[in-house]
Amino acid sequence: MFQRILVPLDGSRLAESVLPVAEYLAKCAGATLILFHSIERGAAETVHGERHLAHADEAQAYLSEVAARLRKAGLTVEQHVHDPEEADVARSIVDHPTDLQSDLILLCAHGRGGLRDVLIGNIAQQVIQDGPTLVFFVRPDAMMARVGGYRCRKILVPLDISSPHETGLPVAVQLARQCGAAVHVMTVVPTMSTLPADEAPVAVMLPTASAAVLDLDARNARQYLEEVTRDLVVQGLAADGSVARGDVASLILSTAKGQQVDLIVLATHARRMLGAPWEGSVAPKVLAQAADPVLLVRED
Repeated sequence: MFQRILVPLDGSRLAESVLPVAEYLAKCAGATLILFHSIERGAAETVHGERHLAHADEAQAYLSEVAARLRKAGLTVEQHVHDPEEADVARSIVDHPTDLQSDLILLCAHGRGGLRDVLIGNIAQQVIQDGPTLVFFVRPDAMMARVGGYRCRKILVPLDISSPHETGLPVAVQLARQCGAAVHVMTVVPTMSTLPADEAPVAVMLPTASAAVLDLDARNARQYLEEVTRDLVVQGLAADGSVARGDVASLILSTAKGQQVDLIVLATHARRMLGAPWEGSVAPKVLAQAADPVLLVRED
């Protein structure tokens, strides 16, 4: 599935928290890891309390050291330092998957201004809207809390049954096969109090009819998920599903916790996000609060 995984590193131990995930995915997929660093113009002397890699030679030396450790684990590793200096490191990361022929970016969800700054601004928004299809976000605090390294035993796949193409599900299925993981599919149907802003006025005017429509949507969603799970079981996967009612982001998070998943595969509607406030969409809310890694699949 993944043949070449791009792993941006800034030289800090915090950023290195993605490496157990990188090693695990590379072993499952037989993929090559590409360690990457972009020299930042006007960079601060330190990053996360450690010396910032401000020069190409020290960045090369650092990546060589990390690569050597990974090769000892039997992995195929390449390294690339982008020089000359870039004012926009996020843009540099977004632009390099094509040049380096990578099909996944593995990002540590952190930044100078904290987790929220990165997820709702800069890197996350650019890689999701303008970058490659697949972006794997890892929260360093969650990885550091894991005992025994990262393993993907169960994958949560939120489905939008109103979407004509479920791009997240095929990715999750392939990954589940490679990792030997189970799949839990879910969808969320709003309640009257959690309807999107553009639908709420109609619900206020026609509450009985609106409630009946939502109940019908919930029944249709259950039928749809039953069909999806049957198909996954036929394909030889362990799979089940659930329908939740209420706020989408909060229910994805609570389901992930209740199901004890190791990964959330979330399709994002890039065009819709471009026309909507970034902070109001589901993806950044899930990213900012999920205890587990999130694999974002851009749905064009």
